[in-house]
Amino acid sequence: MIEKIIIFDWSGTLSPEAVRFGEDENLKRELERSGLAALGVATPGTFWKEIVNPTWEEGSTTTAGYAEMIVRRVRDLFTPDLPEARIRDAAARFVDRYLTHSSIDGRWNPVLKRLTEEPSVMVVIATDHYAEATAYLVRSLGEMGIGAIPVTDASGTSPSFVVASSADVGAHKADRPFWEYIRETLRLDAFRRVLLVDDFGFNEAGGDSYGERRKVEARKGATIALLAGVFGAAVSAFPFIWGRSGDPVRDERACGDLIARASEEIEAFLSRE
Repeated sequence: MIEKIIIFDWSGTLSPEAVRFGEDENLKRELERSGLAALGVATPGTFWKEIVNPTWEEGSTTTAGYAEMIVRRVRDLFTPDLPEARIRDAAARFVDRYLTHSSIDGRWNPVLKRLTEEPSVMVVIATDHYAEATAYLVRSLGEMGIGAIPVTDASGTSPSFVVASSADVGAHKADRPFWEYIRETLRLDAFRRVLLVDDFGFNEAGGDSYGERRKVEARKGATIALLAGVFGAAVSAFPFIWGRSGDPVRDERACGDLIARASEEIEAFLSRE
């Protein structure tokens, strides 16, 4: 019987490298390497303004996929006369590189493997993402020796690890329908506690650090209230804030220390009645 749930964010939390991929210098290099730069998407500014931002709502709440969003925008804005196969090849290379760089940090492995040994605990990896993310995460966890299934395949089962993507659910994590879908699909009505490990958008954000930390507190409070309302359980959160580009704390040691502290918090959570 499931008594506790641990919810992990993916990008910026389980995978710090997913955030680093989007930093300007890295992103510019990947646009060039994939071939998208030669098709008109040559700068990070163009990528965010013309590709990601206009398509995010559809891309992250439908099964169309990241590559498809890229193909549509590149074809319509930059290279309408090019063979579509060339655009699709470049988009596929870019998405593959992104997912490859979005692997779960190996320093999470011990605590994640530990959670597979707790039959009363369910782990949900909840992410606002494109459709390609689900299969990638399930495969990556499998390579770590952790069996996981998409939430869309979980009805009538009792999995220990579930991947819930906004693209599959059709709603974002900030919206009540996302969590109601998880509750109803997994039949989560009798557990007592929830632990949320999330960066609440900080690790991927730009701008003033103090201002963003205030937003983190607001997002954390809103998310805790949302989860408590949907699940009717006690909810606690571990903000996984390890820094942003240019911050002096954004280094491997600081990130490793934070993973260690999060792992300690998870162990303490497991011991609570």
